[in-house]
Amino acid sequence: MLEHKLSQTFSSLQHPNFRLWFGGQIVSLIGTWMQATAQGYLVYELTASPMMLGIVGFANGIPVWLFSLFAGTVADHISRRKMLLITQGSMMVLAFILAVLTFSGTVRAWHIILLALLLGTANAFDAPGRQSFVVDLVPKQELTNAIALNSSVFNLGTIIGPAAAGLVYAWLGPGWCFTINGLSFIAVLLALALMKIAAKPPLRPAQGSLAHTLTEGVRYSFKDANIRVLLVMLTASAVFGFGLLALMPAWATGVLGGDVRTNGLLLSARGLGSLSAALMIAYLGARIIRGRLWSIGSLVMPVSLLLFALFRLLPVSLLMLVLMGWSLMTVVNLTNALIQTHVPDELRGRVMSVYILLFQGGFPIGSLVAGWLAGLTSEALAVFVFASVLLAVSIAIQLRQPSIRQYN
Repeated sequence: MLEHKLSQTFSSLQHPNFRLWFGGQIVSLIGTWMQATAQGYLVYELTASPMMLGIVGFANGIPVWLFSLFAGTVADHISRRKMLLITQGSMMVLAFILAVLTFSGTVRAWHIILLALLLGTANAFDAPGRQSFVVDLVPKQELTNAIALNSSVFNLGTIIGPAAAGLVYAWLGPGWCFTINGLSFIAVLLALALMKIAAKPPLRPAQGSLAHTLTEGVRYSFKDANIRVLLVMLTASAVFGFGLLALMPAWATGVLGGDVRTNGLLLSARGLGSLSAALMIAYLGARIIRGRLWSIGSLVMPVSLLLFALFRLLPVSLLMLVLMGWSLMTVVNLTNALIQTHVPDELRGRVMSVYILLFQGGFPIGSLVAGWLAGLTSEALAVFVFASVLLAVSIAIQLRQPSIRQYN
């Protein structure tokens, strides 16, 4: 029985290309989250400013607004593997540059902001290609499982990476966190190089101008009422949920009285919840009504954040972040899976670029506003206000579009 359940949960791993991608991503994403955690704490050490944490998050995410729709068009018309080789290689170089600046003792906040802007630019092209790439690795009937497992790798990184960063930062310094991240990209680059992907027939060529090509994906994304609702909640989750993670270094030290290791624990708790959601979705697969589970996640997220704001004790904070991570990933994963289930392949990159634009583009706006509000008032009030807005959006969606609970 247990063996059967495991085979269902990890069914996509029977495909060799997906196994390579899965393994490479495990190593690379641990490094990515080590850098993200260390970078945030380094900025707070350099500036002691919650607002500066928001500015770095904003710099990292603003290229998504500038480039992601165009990047989605690119992902529809060139080899997604080649696109990922370029973007992942670029991010490796940027990690090593930050490591050199840190080891030399010359790193300043403006260096980190500039590198965050460049990293965000690479990620604006990487994310639509990465999201669309999964469909090249598994049959369509395995897509929900593959997306969930792909997300579970991301979330495994969010557990191990921040915890490891807290220890490495405390013992060896932030430069080693950035170096480890740079080295970790070798695994995913090697995986991409080793894949054997059959050539696909040419997709329907885009009709009309570049502007028409871009807007075609946007129009498709919003013409269906249920998909519109999914994207509205995704955006709210990114701005008012995920955006709050930029405040964790300030919360760890200013509210909980901890240090870099406390910051790592908080981020790892969120990752643990996200991983549990990804594995649960991978196991349940097609045996659930996905809209029903999505609706539960959209309500649990703001409630957990409200409790996080009210009870300022480390054990309670960790538990609420586990719940927040579970609910956030439930909403994000099921939005991804439901959209990809219904989108035609010739529009996949462009529609997924809208998904990326709203999710990853919402995060920097949330980070900036959360940092500003925390600096103006307090971290706790910023979290409470954000959670209240998110709860209002979720309730409004449930009342105005009850059919979303049956969407599958």
